[in-house]
Amino acid sequence: MGTDIKEVKTLYDLYRQLNVSGNLVQSSEVFTIHNLVDIGFKLPYQSQPFRPNYFSFLFVKNGVGAYTIDDQTFHAEPYSIYFTNPSNYRTFSWEKIEEVYLITFDEDFLRKYLREDVFDNFPFLLTETLSPKNATPSFYAKVEEIYLLMYREYHAGGANKYKIIGNLLSVLLFYIKEYFWEEYNPIYEGNRKSQIVKSFKQLLEKHYRDLTVGKIEVAYGVQDYAAAQGLHPSYFSSVIKSKTGKPIVHWIGEKTTSIAKSMLQNSQISIKEITYRLGFSETAHFSNHFKKHTGISPTQYREHYQNGQPI
Repeated sequence: MGTDIKEVKTLYDLYRQLNVSGNLVQSSEVFTIHNLVDIGFKLPYQSQPFRPNYFSFLFVKNGVGAYTIDDQTFHAEPYSIYFTNPSNYRTFSWEKIEEVYLITFDEDFLRKYLREDVFDNFPFLLTETLSPKNATPSFYAKVEEIYLLMYREYHAGGANKYKIIGNLLSVLLFYIKEYFWEEYNPIYEGNRKSQIVKSFKQLLEKHYRDLTVGKIEVAYGVQDYAAAQGLHPSYFSSVIKSKTGKPIVHWIGEKTTSIAKSMLQNSQISIKEITYRLGFSETAHFSNHFKKHTGISPTQYREHYQNGQPI
């Protein structure tokens, strides 16, 4: 049953591991949008387990399928909208696909093309598991207009396509929030362990935002995140690992790297300043961390970004 499938960083990686063609998805892209009918799933289709490292929206205008996360199974039906974030292992199945648009993007894309405080504006992005939402035909038509504009821009390949797509994605998120999750607070949904995970994600986001603007000077460790919820570090660590599939140090490492990328794209901030703001005692320590997670040094990343090279 392929339980050896590990974390997939992009949709391209997922399709490659599932032996699906995925010709419309390029390996270098962190944002994708396409109609699943073009992928060529042999129906009925049942995937093997996987854990994505990206966010996704599924807009089901005409299709029937299901997604299973942990022990929860959600059914995707016509005029349903389904959101998932980087989280636990899951599977999906399809019985019918005629018009089903999938959008995927990662945290770096959100920070670069939307806003740094994107999770404050859209708290549902931090939740662990959200059920598909059924939309009225009139509201579905409203969001369909937006995602089809994104689709056309994505495939047109203009020089500013990601800036345009980022703005359209922001509009799409505001529409969805207003319609489905205006009063939504992810902390109050789910069992106690789910609430622990959500509280951790929100604090992680806030803490790193405070670090980058200099409001605080010391990076949190496992004990700090546990103490914030009044939990023993061992228990707290076990909850995060069992519920998300990743240890806390992995979450902290990924967040540090994501924030570092965003800061490196601003040439006005020196690498020494970034080192200090992210809580590293030495530039060498920051450089080693960054290279471990990206394969290149901070200096190389900045040079590639400024030269418009793939990174």
